[in-house]
Amino acid sequence: MPTLILVRHGRSTANTEGVLAGWTPGVTLDERGGRQAAALPARLAELPLAEVVSSPLQRCQETIRPLLQERGLTVHTDDRIGECHYGDWSGRKLAELKDEPLMEVVQAHPSAAAFPGGESMRAMQTRAAEAVREWNARVERDHGADAVYLMCSHGDIIKSLVADALGLHLDLFQRISVEPCSITAIRYTRLRPFLVRLGDTGDFASLAPREEPPAADATVGGGAGAP
Repeated sequence: MPTLILVRHGRSTANTEGVLAGWTPGVTLDERGGRQAAALPARLAELPLAEVVSSPLQRCQETIRPLLQERGLTVHTDDRIGECHYGDWSGRKLAELKDEPLMEVVQAHPSAAAFPGGESMRAMQTRAAEAVREWNARVERDHGADAVYLMCSHGDIIKSLVADALGLHLDLFQRISVEPCSITAIRYTRLRPFLVRLGDTGDFASLAPREEPPAADATVGGGAGAP
């Protein structure tokens, strides 16, 4: 079965502003995110990509644009790998959300969390995992069992897919971290998936001690406030 390359979108204006973007329109890459997107083709230069699939949200489409232009590829947009529907939380500051009683559930028991006016985290994981399984079958049918393809998505989506691949309960997925424009790779086989890369940015500076934790260390959004 194919190998899936998961790319989290580059750093966005919502990341730098400490906002939980969700499906809020008009969220773009910030200056650093643009540089991250521009560097992506070189990082993936040795990988023959059979297909590219993306979330419909602008920050993901902008992230893969340089790669598509470099390779002459077209993108398939799939709503099922779009960001979690945070409902009434969308567009709100992470600093104010940390005091919401639901946030404790999101962090400690996400399988029980459903966002007001939005979706549950269980539903988010289910739709994303179903999308991957369908794309695995399609890519293998059209390009062969050893094909490699790419999905550009969001922090919580990628973390939930990693948990699914590792057989982890969704309640443990907050232990996984994926930085903006990081690369995660999962090799699927008939019997089990193998996680072969996790949150690889090629930059170890983010591992250095910080004076204080980033704003999103205890929030949803896949580490939305990460540098």
